[in-house]
Amino acid sequence: MLQEIYQPNPQYASTAAIKSMDEYHALMNKAKEDYEGFWGSYAKEKIDWFKPFDTVLNESEAPFYKWFEGGQLNVAHQCIDRHLATRKNKAAIIFEGDNGDQKILTYRELAYEVNRTANMFKNQFGITKGDRVVLYMPMIPEAAISMLACAKIGAIHSVVFGGFSAEALRDRIIDAQAKLVVTADGAYRKGNPYMLKPVVDEALSSGCECVKAVCVVERNGEEIHWEAGRDYAYNELVKNESSKCEAVPMESEDPLFLLYTSGSTGKPKGVQHSSAGYILWAQMTMEWVFDLKENDTYWCTADVGWITGHTYIVYGPLAAGATTIMFEGVPTFPDAGRCWKMVEEYQINQFYTAPTAIRLLHKTGEHEPKKYDLSSLRVLGTVGEPIDPAAWKWYYEEIGGGKCAIVDTYWQTETGGHMISPLPGATPIKPACATFPLPGIIAEVIDEEGHPTPVGEKGFMCITRPWPSMIRTIWGDPERFVKSYFGDCKKDGKPVYFTGDGAMVDEDNYITITGRTDDVINVSGHRMGTAEVEAAIKKHPNVAAVAVVGKPHPIKGEGIFAYIVLKAEDTLAEEIELIKEINNIIKKEIGAIALCDDIVFVPDLPKTRSGKIMRRILRSIVKNEEITQDTSTLEDPSIVGKIESIVKSCRL
Repeated sequence: MLQEIYQPNPQYASTAAIKSMDEYHALMNKAKEDYEGFWGSYAKEKIDWFKPFDTVLNESEAPFYKWFEGGQLNVAHQCIDRHLATRKNKAAIIFEGDNGDQKILTYRELAYEVNRTANMFKNQFGITKGDRVVLYMPMIPEAAISMLACAKIGAIHSVVFGGFSAEALRDRIIDAQAKLVVTADGAYRKGNPYMLKPVVDEALSSGCECVKAVCVVERNGEEIHWEAGRDYAYNELVKNESSKCEAVPMESEDPLFLLYTSGSTGKPKGVQHSSAGYILWAQMTMEWVFDLKENDTYWCTADVGWITGHTYIVYGPLAAGATTIMFEGVPTFPDAGRCWKMVEEYQINQFYTAPTAIRLLHKTGEHEPKKYDLSSLRVLGTVGEPIDPAAWKWYYEEIGGGKCAIVDTYWQTETGGHMISPLPGATPIKPACATFPLPGIIAEVIDEEGHPTPVGEKGFMCITRPWPSMIRTIWGDPERFVKSYFGDCKKDGKPVYFTGDGAMVDEDNYITITGRTDDVINVSGHRMGTAEVEAAIKKHPNVAAVAVVGKPHPIKGEGIFAYIVLKAEDTLAEEIELIKEINNIIKKEIGAIALCDDIVFVPDLPKTRSGKIMRRILRSIVKNEEITQDTSTLEDPSIVGKIESIVKSCRL
């Protein structure tokens, strides 16, 4: 563990948005003393309102909080139209394709493309305010353009990660009752084309009667099936539309998008975000956490299929008037210098990626950074999971040259934007530590009764006051929303938002995230519900029972480890084939991201007499830890030793 504390670079701190810890504490005190005044002043300053709001925060139906009621705005206007007077010729999006394609869209060009696409959605497909549009897209400009076009006309978009299977896509289409699906014929990955449209065809083969049309961007020119009366060519239709489109006035609480995230109960949750609160915090965190300047070029390596891509590739950077990079490829193709070559070529100032990518780049190209000029970098960010000290040190020294702040950002799909993070001009950084809540965010590590945990002891990571960008509900399931996020922890007798993570506070009040407390595995920074993976595995006809847990992984952070009880015993050769079959089912049901790294076949699972599987014991076995849990309550205490022996023999 690195013990050093790294002070902000004085050269950058002098011009930072928040220049010192004194400024930070002053902002926190302002928020605590006048919470509504704090948020109301920023909302008036940052958002270009069509109609001013009259209420900052309505808590009367908690936890269904409402922010900035009475106000009207449009998020696409906030991200594009309002910049045209001063930034029309500034680069808004720089696209770099996996195959070397490059494209730059200025704010004026982006406005034209968004308007044409919005008009196409309205005129060709009848999309109006409140309709849901599912986007199953690669990392190409049309993905961002389609998101913004939905926002322009008040449609609710739901982006589905392009690596998800047909079944996963179908589930999300049906839950959202989407009227239109926007996709691409395919895209490129590691120099090779791959297909998306066939996955959409399979998803729509049953149960998706809600979908009236499929709009297909032609990206890689591969041969695809076209279904007459349903499938339409985006590239052809959009050319005929006007480049003028009035932004539809939206109420502050009108939904902007749905984004499905894995839960611990199997069925993905449609996280619903509002318009005003979400875009306000997206813009504020861009300015505070990334210390964005007018002439900066900013790059987040995420995919728009995840919340990081929503907030920190599309909405946040564009609302702040930045130049944002969209990258279609992978960081190690054609070699491990790809990222650093791009930093040099585009003179990137902020670089935001996942610890998984950092570990991979360190392992496969430790000396690659020295080949490139990385002097333009000012802020380095990490997202998705806590970064380990070794990766942090390499990132700081080799990529940042010992001069860049590393902002280790903690947040979730449900929070909309950063919750806890260093501020590059103010926060003394302890490596692998999330540090402090951002101004206005009341984040506390507490026990179940709401008491602060003692220094060095694990507790529950909770946000104890509502904030503007928070999840509003789970689409179509308000009861699940309350149960999922407000059912575990209380403060002053009232339920508070529980993140599902454990954390601890040190003697300097720095917060360190210790990991999930529920049955969710963090694979390469993406949350996978164990119940969802288990449900897929159970579809194999020879699986009697299964329990899935996370296993430490040197690159991905966590891998997926499955304990499986078979209905009929197989030979070793049959088991090898069985593992392939099970992973094929997972790939089909969820996608390749959920494949099991390890599968072991066991005679039974450690269950209590009431039938509850003791996953804590299974986690301890995976980590090769001493079993400290009480096994006397198990239906068969001897099963623990049997499982341990099987897992140990697999390690050999």
